[in-house]
This record gives sequence, C-alpha cells and structure tokens, in this order.
Amino acid sequence: MGERIGLYPGTFDPITKGHYDIITRAAKLVDRLVIGVAVNIGKGPMFTPEERVRMVEGEIKRLNGRNIEVRPFDNLLMHFAIEIGAAFIIRGLRAVSDFEYEFQMVGMNARLNSEIETVFLMASDNHQFIASRLVKEIAMLGGDIRSFVSPAVAELLLARVEANRHAGTAG
Repeated sequence: MGERIGLYPGTFDPITKGHYDIITRAAKLVDRLVIGVAVNIGKGPMFTPEERVRMVEGEIKRLNGRNIEVRPFDNLLMHFAIEIGAAFIIRGLRAVSDFEYEFQMVGMNARLNSEIETVFLMASDNHQFIASRLVKEIAMLGGDIRSFVSPAVAELLLARVEANRHAGTAG
C-alpha cells in the first residue's frame, strides 16, 4: 500500500478557525495532506489565489512536523486530485444544508472517478456556524471577527476591508 494522500479543497477566502480544525484533524488520517486552494472566480473572492495560498501557509506553520502542503488549482477537482495522487477528498460539514450540496458533489465526483473516496469530517461544535462568507460580512459591517479567524488572518481581512472601503470612495 502506497502513501495515503488526502486533498482538502476550498476557496479559503479567508481561512477560518473551522478550516484549521478540519486541517488538523484530516492531517491525522492521511500520510500527506494537500490543501487545494481553488481559484473559483465565480465566488468573487476578496483575496487573490496567491494571497489565499500565503494565508493558508501562514496558518499551517503552527502544525510543524506535519506533512501538509498548500497548492492552488484552477481545474476540475477530480483532475487535480488525480494530478496529486490523492486517494481521498476531505470535506467539512457544518449543517444539513452543507450535506445536501456535498451529497450532490460526491455523486458527480464518483461518476468522474470512482477510485477517489470522499471523507466527511463534522465541524467541531464550536466551529459549526463559521463560514468565510459570514466572516467577511461581519468584517465589512465593523463587527468583531477575532473569535472566527486567527489574529494574523483578522489583520489581513480588516486591512483588505479598509482598502476596499477607501477604493470605493475614491472616484
């Protein structure tokens, strides 16, 4: 049996404490974990793919000694999984609404490649409500995001919100 490679894909715009929780737990299940940062222009990300990769890399530094790497991807998830030799796609579930979407994705992905399994990790109870979209909204409306993201990510996000605010008034 070869190296068990897991792929945890996401937009990570920004990476939250919920993402970090899934990363630390997933890293225990596989020999190597690849965090795939999706370009996903359709979601209208606040940060560029390069910024998101650096942000995720900054967060996982705390997991020194673990076999984790961060890579951007802009192709079909299953093509990326094959490219990196992944045996597992790892997904986090927060609520029933996540399950409905993920259930559809598992079916489609299995049709594309039935050799790659999808593994679901339930969000820890103190992270079940955290979504990057909501964290960005709270930040844009001046709320406190410190309990949802690390101090480093909070600083980056608040700086981006402020820059966007100034860019919106210049003109």
